[in-house]
Amino acid sequence: MAAIPFNDLKPLQTALAGELEAVVRRVLASGWYILGPELEAFESAFAEYVGVRHVVGVANGTDAVELALRAVGVGPGDEVITVAHTAVATVCAIERAGATPVLVDIDEASFTIDPAAVEAAMTPRTRAIVPVHLYGHPADLRSLTAIADRHGVALVEDCAQAHGARWGGRRVGSIGRLAAFSFYPTKNLGAYGDAGAVVTDDPRLAQRLRGLRNYGQTARYHHDGPGQNSRLDEMQAALLRLKLGLLDEHNGRRRAIAELYGRRLQGVRLPAVGPDAEHVFHLYVVRHEAREALRQGLESAGIGTLIHYPIPVHLQPAFAHLGMRPGSLPVTERVTGEILSMPLYIGLSDVAVERVAEAVGQIVCGGGVTAG
Repeated sequence: MAAIPFNDLKPLQTALAGELEAVVRRVLASGWYILGPELEAFESAFAEYVGVRHVVGVANGTDAVELALRAVGVGPGDEVITVAHTAVATVCAIERAGATPVLVDIDEASFTIDPAAVEAAMTPRTRAIVPVHLYGHPADLRSLTAIADRHGVALVEDCAQAHGARWGGRRVGSIGRLAAFSFYPTKNLGAYGDAGAVVTDDPRLAQRLRGLRNYGQTARYHHDGPGQNSRLDEMQAALLRLKLGLLDEHNGRRRAIAELYGRRLQGVRLPAVGPDAEHVFHLYVVRHEAREALRQGLESAGIGTLIHYPIPVHLQPAFAHLGMRPGSLPVTERVTGEILSMPLYIGLSDVAVERVAEAVGQIVCGGGVTAG
C-alpha cells in the first residue's frame, strides 16, 4: 500500500503547471524582476482580499514580523509579548528588531496566546503584542485589541499560518495595527521560495515599511533612514497572485478534510474551533498522552506526521538568555508533549484521510498505545 506523506506539494503543482508556466514566461519576458508591476498588482490584490488599504511585499515572513515591529518604533530597551509555542521565527524577529521577547502561556483549547497571560505580563517597557494565529486558528483578537488599546501598545498579528482565516467575520491581518504574513511554500498561500508581506491600514506605516524594505530609500538614491534589503521579487509576486485566486477554494478543501478527520478519528483529542473563529487548518493537530507511540505506529503504517512544535522556544538552548526554566509555561509544556500533526494538503484524497483515521483508531483504540 502506498505511503501517505505528511505533506506533498506536487499534486497542486501538477494541477496548476500550465498556468504557472505562463506566469513565469510572462515575467521573464517583461525584463523587470524587482519592485515592478507584478509586485504592485499582487500587493493591491492581497490588500483587497485581507481587507486593508496597504500591503508591502518583503522577502520572507521573519522579515515581515521584524519590519512591522520596527515600523511602529520597537527597538532596544522595549519588550514584545508573544508565545513560546510558535515557529522560532516569531521570536527571532523580535530579537532582530532589538527588543526583548516576553514569552507567555497559551490557551489550551485554541493553542493561541492567552489574553490573561498577556495582561499579566504588561510592563512600562511593553511596546507591542504579537499574537500568532497558530495552525490556522485566530487568536482572541477581541480581548487582545482591548488590552493593546488600554495600554497604548501596538497589536502586530503573526498571520504566517492563517491566510484567509477570520475572527468575528473579519480576515485576520485586518484587525491589528499591522500584520505579518509568510508565503513559505507550505503555507495555505505558498510561493515557490521565500516570500512575505506586511499589511496595514495606516498609510504612514506603509510608507515607512517601503523604505525599511529597500535600504531606507524614499526616492531613487535618496535614503532618509535605516533599512535593509527585503523585497518580494516580481516572479514570486506574480505566482502568488495566481494562487491567491484559488485560496478560498483551497481553504474550503482544508476544512472539508478537517471535518472528515473530525468524524472519523477516535481515541485522540481533536482540535477545537472557537465560536468567533473561522479556522483554515494550515495544520490539523491532535493530542494524545502517548504521542510518541502513536507517531511511531503511524510511521510503521506508512503515514507521515510531524510535531509543531516539539520544543517550545523558551526551552531552546538558543534562548537560554531569556532565563526561563521548565515549568515556566505549564500549558505550553503540556501541549508540546502531546501534539501530533496529521497529513493535510491540497491533493490529499478522502480515501487517504479515511486510511489515516483507521490507522489511528487501530493504534489507539486497539491497544497499540497506552498513556504514561
